[in-house]
Formats: sequence, structure tokens, C-alpha cells
Amino acid sequence: MKKILLRADDLGYSEAVNYGIEKTVKEGLIRSVGVMVNMPATEHGVRLLKDEPIAFGQHTNFCAGQPISNPKLIPSLVDKDGMFKTSSVYRKAEEDFVHYDEALIEIEAQYHRFLALFNKKPDYFEGHAVASANFFRALEDFAQENGLKYSGIPEGKEPNDLDEGSYVFINQSKVYMTMESMNKSYEPYNTFYKMVNGSREDGVEMMIFHPGYLDDYIIQHSSLLFPRTKEVTFLTDPEVIADIESRSLECVNYRDL
Repeated sequence: MKKILLRADDLGYSEAVNYGIEKTVKEGLIRSVGVMVNMPATEHGVRLLKDEPIAFGQHTNFCAGQPISNPKLIPSLVDKDGMFKTSSVYRKAEEDFVHYDEALIEIEAQYHRFLALFNKKPDYFEGHAVASANFFRALEDFAQENGLKYSGIPEGKEPNDLDEGSYVFINQSKVYMTMESMNKSYEPYNTFYKMVNGSREDGVEMMIFHPGYLDDYIIQHSSLLFPRTKEVTFLTDPEVIADIESRSLECVNYRDL
């Protein structure tokens, strides 16, 4: 039986995003959710889903909101107001400005925040998309040192630049990664069925989603907007859910890897 893993990122980004993710878990296909632990709406999102039997990951975030560690300790990561540099700053940078040691400080602070929220280690450990090799190197090293299930990105790739053959190993599982939400022509139905129809026998097919509804906060702070609402519709579509069952696809989460 072919296996698929459908992951939702960004719990905590805003209350509207939280409500959209909640719907995709309670009425839809999502069984793995990444948590942004530093955001104002984090506790709201955790309250909505904490008791659900799903996998929760640390979606380590360096480009939205305020850091958990002291901004004075991580100057390469923050602006003059002590807020994280935005994703657009990362995209425009000509070189990697993230200092490895500073990245480790904030990663550890977010990890301890996750522990405080859930009273357990994350089921998986990964990072919110930024163009920084030092960030991902620090994530991987921290995960290895602390015995965490690291879900990284393929070597030489960026999160928004995955091709059809992109894969990582998580424990002993080969996981093919699909994420097209930043593409201008993105339609989740098309991306999903392209993945499913081309699914491979030697690994797990993972599609990464960012479902959510829109409120003023997310409109003001994120460049990814309407694809979020499209993904809520797709992930809760009864016809899609029935079709997955008819194809005998096994929906797994990170605990199964």
C-alpha cells in the first residue's frame, strides 16, 4: 500500500490560520501539524488542537514575530526593533547573514517553549522556510544532539524550490517532498493528484500545506494568502477523502516514520 503524509505548517501564525488548520484536522486529512511557538496566537492554536491524536512538530521560525530569546543575543536575526527579519530580507540577501551560534540560541529557546506548551518533545523537528544554510545546519545539529526526529530539506535545495525527485531520509524512511503553495499557478487539487498519480513504491510521498483562513494579522504579515483558504477547501473535501480511501492510500503521520 502506498503511503502519503499530509503536513500542515504555521499553527500559531494568526487566529484565522489556527481555525483553518483546526478544520483540516477535525474534518479533513491533516495528521501532522507544525507549531510556530513564538507567535501571539500560539497558545490559541495549541488549545484548539492539543488533545487531537496527531503528530505535533516544532516549526522553528526565524522570520515572523518576536524571538523568544533575548534579541541582544541574536543580532544577526533581528531588526532594530528586536523583531525577526522578514522572509523578504532573507530572499533579497546576497549572502547568508545568519550566525550559526546565534541560530542555536534561538532554536533552543523555541524548543523549550515547545516543551512548556506540550509537556513532551516534538514528534518532528523542522524549520519555517528561510533561505539560510546556517539556519538549517543549526537545526539539524540541534536535532541530532537532542535525539529529535529531524525533517529537513534535500541538500542543495531551498524549501520553495523542490523538484519532483526531491527527498530526505527521516529515520529509515525515504520521504519525497512536494510543496508548490508559493507558485503563482498553484492549485492544491492539481498538485496533490500529480503527486499521487506519480507516487513511488520506495518511500512516503509528503505534501506540505499551509491551510488557514485570513484575518488582518496574516494579511499584514504574510505573502502567502489565498492559497491557504484553497487548501482548507481541498483538505476537507469529502470527494477527495473518499477518493483516497478508494485508492487504498495509507495516510501516515510523523510518528509512523
